[in-house]
Amino acid sequence: MTELDAEDGKLLVLARGAMGRTGGNGGAAVRDTDGRTYAAGEVGLAALELTALQAAVAAAISSGAEGFEAAVVVAGRFSDPGVSAVREVSHSARIVFADAKGAVFEVLDPRLEVEAGAASHIEGDPARRSGIPEGFDLETESEVFE
Repeated sequence: MTELDAEDGKLLVLARGAMGRTGGNGGAAVRDTDGRTYAAGEVGLAALELTALQAAVAAAISSGAEGFEAAVVVAGRFSDPGVSAVREVSHSARIVFADAKGAVFEVLDPRLEVEAGAASHIEGDPARRSGIPEGFDLETESEVFE
């Protein structure tokens, strides 16, 4: 398991709590640049469908958040459209993926990629701009974590 700092650990707890409260298959939480947190589960209405990450981003933006520091997705996919929403608002936000039990299996942190000299790979490839590891097949490999 990847160790999280205390603040990201809180997001993990919030995301798992949202998943439990809604009885859904996933949960997510985001922290804005002011330190406020927003958690949500999946929305599955006939008139509206959102992943947990999309719902958390929507809650934050509708509350006036102007940027994100981090997001945690529990039992979600790398192909979650909420990842693009987080990146649209804050390219440098860390996105943590964990399974339903809370074990972290991936941390996408563009700041670390740039520090490691990966900036040249990010510019041309849309998947890399989203913080998805190079060579990672979103549609097949992310299914493992559902």
